[in-house]
Amino acid sequence: MSARSFLGGFCIAFFRDPVRALVAAFWFATGKRVRARNRLHLVLTMPGTAYDRWIAEVEGADLPEDRPADRASGQASPRFNVLICVPDDDAARIIRRQIEALIAQGWPYWTANIFVGADVTMPDLPDDPRIRLLPSMGDGETLKETYPALETKGGYVVPHHQGAILSGSALQRMADAIRGSGNPTIIFGDHDHLAGLNRRHTPWFKPQWNAEMILAQDYVTQVLAIREDEAQALRLDGGSCAAYALLLELSRTPGFTAVRVPHILAHVVDDHAPDASAIRAIVAQHVAHRAGIATAGPFGTVRVAWPLPDPLPLVSVIVPTRDQPRLLRACMDGLLRDTLYAPMEILVVDNGTTDRQALALIREHSADPRVRVLSAPGPYNYSRLNNRAVREAAGEYVCLLNNDTQVIKGTWLHEMMRQASRPEAGAVGAMLLYPDHTIQHAGVVVGMGEAAGHAHRFQSADGAGFFAQAHVQRYVSAVTAACLVVKREKFLAVDGLDEEGLPIAFNDVDLCLKLQREGWRNLYCPQAVMVHHESKSRGKDFAPDQRDRYMRELSVLQGRWGTARYQDPLHHPRLKRSSETYILDC
Repeated sequence: MSARSFLGGFCIAFFRDPVRALVAAFWFATGKRVRARNRLHLVLTMPGTAYDRWIAEVEGADLPEDRPADRASGQASPRFNVLICVPDDDAARIIRRQIEALIAQGWPYWTANIFVGADVTMPDLPDDPRIRLLPSMGDGETLKETYPALETKGGYVVPHHQGAILSGSALQRMADAIRGSGNPTIIFGDHDHLAGLNRRHTPWFKPQWNAEMILAQDYVTQVLAIREDEAQALRLDGGSCAAYALLLELSRTPGFTAVRVPHILAHVVDDHAPDASAIRAIVAQHVAHRAGIATAGPFGTVRVAWPLPDPLPLVSVIVPTRDQPRLLRACMDGLLRDTLYAPMEILVVDNGTTDRQALALIREHSADPRVRVLSAPGPYNYSRLNNRAVREAAGEYVCLLNNDTQVIKGTWLHEMMRQASRPEAGAVGAMLLYPDHTIQHAGVVVGMGEAAGHAHRFQSADGAGFFAQAHVQRYVSAVTAACLVVKREKFLAVDGLDEEGLPIAFNDVDLCLKLQREGWRNLYCPQAVMVHHESKSRGKDFAPDQRDRYMRELSVLQGRWGTARYQDPLHHPRLKRSSETYILDC
């Protein structure tokens, strides 16, 4: 057993059973390597959760290579200037563990600057010249005003989260990412949680930088490195939220770049949750210059309401239909009776209805001045039906809406228009629920199932799920056209839906990726909620009479966008590609 492989296993085992791990280390240090390996194996193979097994089997086999040549050649940069605030005895409780984790780093080029509150009782710390104890910074004092006293020449500042303990490979992985990506503004990574300072659980595998999601929740500062020249405005007296406030400011500066390291870089102690009210206040200040309003969202998140255009623009809601009178009535009643957005026209695209009740219903609704009926007989081609309606629409914006959807919140179109009217917006999608109020759509992940899949499908709409991701506004790669709002001129600029190659399936994913290619960003809007009786009108893709057609369209999508191997940057490579629920890929 090599020293490197033992160290990797020891770091994992120590969090599960520190006593047994230390015994294994003793036997290793005294040359009893077979005994050490067996003791370590006992800890690593103890029965546990799926995450325990993943730690042992996947993470343990994926440690970064040690590169002594870097040190011998003098290529030691970047250096990390780690800043640790200890304002009270509660923070001092884990400071020794934090420092021990630093000393154990495979990347040795760091300095720890520990700012200690006046009345804090500090434990004894290891004797290491890289560790400096400093008095707390004054109120309102920035790093720039204190930095000369630190006497470091590091390239990156790490504002250490008060409840976080770095993983053994954290600085090595961040150094590799910095050198491989041209010195980005920030580096961040994944983290998990610690129960009792030992048991690791609940990993957060994060998407790449998402400028909309970061306003809804702080998913970055648990393990973060900021380029030194940009870190000068950091205010350490602001507590754990200071790095978040600086991060939002940096995110709107020209040239801002962020790199995610897709590995667990820190372990956060359970009782160190972020201050939700402080986060909300920071977001409110950040979005005020664009007339955004920040309020409390579900599960400790922040909801940002962007301003609506004044006056409200006309939206053309396009509803393709054939027969299905019960579904059509529920959909139209929701539009005409319950939807609160006033400047709206409804284009009912009749694809050859023959059912007498449905025909009577269409005649009834056509008497409403807000409704126009377009006759479009012929074989069902979802793309062609919608493209025709968009060409004839009078609205500045169009809403593609399935006839098997049902309004349950009258403000749904207001909420979608808050997003769709933003200059950077492409397509905007809603939260869609099955009739049992589990989630049917909360954004689309491209590459899932080698095609595209609905994130968080079957999750309860009343539960947080995977870090409340289904409940926060965020950029996504695609959204479903079952309820999709987009500016009409943007839809036309990318030639709309593909009538020839994708007449029924995947045309919405293709549309979103075309919008994204042109520089617009697709958005998921969880504040707009509808029930979706999925595919009640057109049937299932895997029904015997639909399978061949579906496979042709799948081939088009894969050939055009490479979805068989595509890794969605707004997803995570450690999450199973074949599952629409967020589970580990072991």
